[in-house]
Amino acid sequence: MTAPLIDPFARAIDYLRVSVTDRCDFRCVYCMSENMTFLPKKELLTLEELDRMCSTFVGMGVKKLRITGGEPLVRRDIMTFFAGMKRHLDSGALEELTLTTNGSQLERFAGPLAEAGVRRVNISLDTLDEAKFAEITRWGRLPQVLRGIEAAKAAGLRVKINVVALKGFNEDELFDIVDWCAKGDMDLTFIEVMPMGDLGNEDRLDQYWDLNDLRARLAERYTLEHLHERTGGPARYVALQETGQKIGFITPLTHNFCESCNRVRLTCTGELYMCLGQEDMADLRAPLRSSESNEALETAIRNAIARKPKGHDFDYSRQVADGQMSRHMSHTGG
Repeated sequence: MTAPLIDPFARAIDYLRVSVTDRCDFRCVYCMSENMTFLPKKELLTLEELDRMCSTFVGMGVKKLRITGGEPLVRRDIMTFFAGMKRHLDSGALEELTLTTNGSQLERFAGPLAEAGVRRVNISLDTLDEAKFAEITRWGRLPQVLRGIEAAKAAGLRVKINVVALKGFNEDELFDIVDWCAKGDMDLTFIEVMPMGDLGNEDRLDQYWDLNDLRARLAERYTLEHLHERTGGPARYVALQETGQKIGFITPLTHNFCESCNRVRLTCTGELYMCLGQEDMADLRAPLRSSESNEALETAIRNAIARKPKGHDFDYSRQVADGQMSRHMSHTGG
């Protein structure tokens, strides 16, 4: 079972995103509904099971592990999991351990994360306006997140800000956000809003801001230089010559990144989604719990990778949210 994980389209799968909880202390309007019903705790993988699951993937060739949620840092005792994963960094089997967070708990955990070998964090932040931040997150407080960002930088963590581009919401802040990231020496990535979850009162078509338009607006003020670098994720990058900063664009709708997809996503209940934009998944919790041996788990993982599709079906071009996923973004871990 030592052969690398290769999908049907000859893509090496070496990047695992792991949701460690479906719970969050925010209720961002594009991610989850305000009155979420969360999973019973007994359905979640224990921290020991998460360690065993991730260790199995590392043993099968996964080199990058990104921890997500919900909000990963609200899970009780989550730092014991990060501390456990450090052994794979120390051995060289794992090249990178990182996480995506809303930043609310970083003031407490930035130091311990750095001690566990985390070197980079992605922080979701869609506005620098305190009132608008409260509106988009429903429960969030901007000053708390800003303190978390400063704590992360003080701990030596490289910070990247993820901004979901939302028409009519943060269009007017485009240059403010770019300038703020440049002054703070933080990388920046813009993300198109994806048609996932129960829309409720949120109309994804009204929210959708084509990143081609956003990029064109940037080009009115800055000289954009295309960068060929890839970080193992879906972003394409440009450099702003005037500031020297790097800007990423994640465009699942206007220009999908499926041809180079090297990642799969594990939910906090042990479901493996081979594609963010498809409903097909594999239950890994059952084989994990069926035996103390990892043989059944490894077989289930290989069988799942063999079903990884060529790409997703997200599409707004016909003015409907085609390819919409019924599950919330928080379920799959972003």
